[in-house]
Amino acid sequence: MRVALVNPPWSFTGSIYFGCREPHLPLELGYSRALLEAAGHDVLMLDGHLCGQPMADVAAAVVDFAPAMTVVATAPSYLFWRCAQPELRVPQEFLAALGRRGGRTVAVGPHGSATPLTALRKLGADAVVRGECEEIVALLADCEDLSRVPSIAYRDGETLRVTGAPHASAFTHLPALHWPEAWVARHRHHHHRFEARPDVPGAEVEASRGCPYTCSFCAKLDFRDKYRRRDLAILLEEIDGLRAQGVVYLYFIDEIFLPQRPLLEALVGRGLQFGVQTRIDLWKPEMLDLLGAAGCVSIEAGVESLTEEGRAALDKNCRMSTDDLAERLLYARRSVPFVQANLIRTEGDDTAMVAAWRERLQRGGVWANDPVPLYPYPSSPDYLRLFGPPDDQAWERAHAHYLAQFTAFSDIQEERPQPLAALEAACCR
Repeated sequence: MRVALVNPPWSFTGSIYFGCREPHLPLELGYSRALLEAAGHDVLMLDGHLCGQPMADVAAAVVDFAPAMTVVATAPSYLFWRCAQPELRVPQEFLAALGRRGGRTVAVGPHGSATPLTALRKLGADAVVRGECEEIVALLADCEDLSRVPSIAYRDGETLRVTGAPHASAFTHLPALHWPEAWVARHRHHHHRFEARPDVPGAEVEASRGCPYTCSFCAKLDFRDKYRRRDLAILLEEIDGLRAQGVVYLYFIDEIFLPQRPLLEALVGRGLQFGVQTRIDLWKPEMLDLLGAAGCVSIEAGVESLTEEGRAALDKNCRMSTDDLAERLLYARRSVPFVQANLIRTEGDDTAMVAAWRERLQRGGVWANDPVPLYPYPSSPDYLRLFGPPDDQAWERAHAHYLAQFTAFSDIQEERPQPLAALEAACCR
């Protein structure tokens, strides 16, 4: 089968989108391509965002390829599935430009995972994948009868059907990814790197997937939930391939980069620099020393709340005191050039306490953000607590709740976010 895999050219004007707006490697499409090609399928992979292609040009390239199936992402890379833009404006625009010229149309991403029938209706696609997508995309390419494919929602005439729960990939032995030379050369963004100006290619990689913790705000109930580690030999093959292509900086997209001595020891001496997102309470001083020696130059550490009661309310299961967290962050800064403590705005925050804590850290070279508002994503425990199981209005309900609750938003948002209906209604005008 001829299969087109598409990451569209993303635009976030008017969105509440919390993720980085620079292009990132579409890892989910990379894995899908590897599995499809291993099964003998002919694959075209396009990234309109990374390659700077207009939507019409991306659609035209798919039409020229004449695929029997076209897969489009509803969020820009696995890195941002947990904080995806709520609106489906961009994939809607791509599918409208493609029309019926791309064969069976399939959407992959957090929207179809949490609210499959809603995503199916909004997109007008033939199917959406629920959960981690690479293995299901490969099954779709091998099966004409959609009722036999697990973890999807699909159209059966005028009826919309769902086949099972969201899928969790085996993950551990997914093949090493290899990216086109032109893509790597264009990828000059170094995600979450602030201590140096990027002048060489960067890339994203994945050492583990999922998280063993169940923080109330984390949108992972329907995808990337169960914690798994990738085979180290495969991961190092991928990393060495990127290094041979001129990549000097890696960002590990892992939901939580846990201390892994074998991986860190393998990175020592490879001449690479990298960034991670983690919890500082899980790192002992000697492992932080090794992390720095391995090449880590950026740590994004989730602290969330500065009171034990606040962290307990968020189900952080944190055993360190606020003072101990500060000391561990300051220790990390001795060997890692940029260390950030993430804070979430919660009810009852003591603004003076937050300001004093941030100032203390900043004196030691650690940056702590102004606490950001919390968005109740439909795949988070917070959404279930507030509204119950997601329904057809889940994204609209979460969006309206967020806009009504706050008058000031995160410091990356220069304009007030628009209502979800307005964003999606603007598609294809």
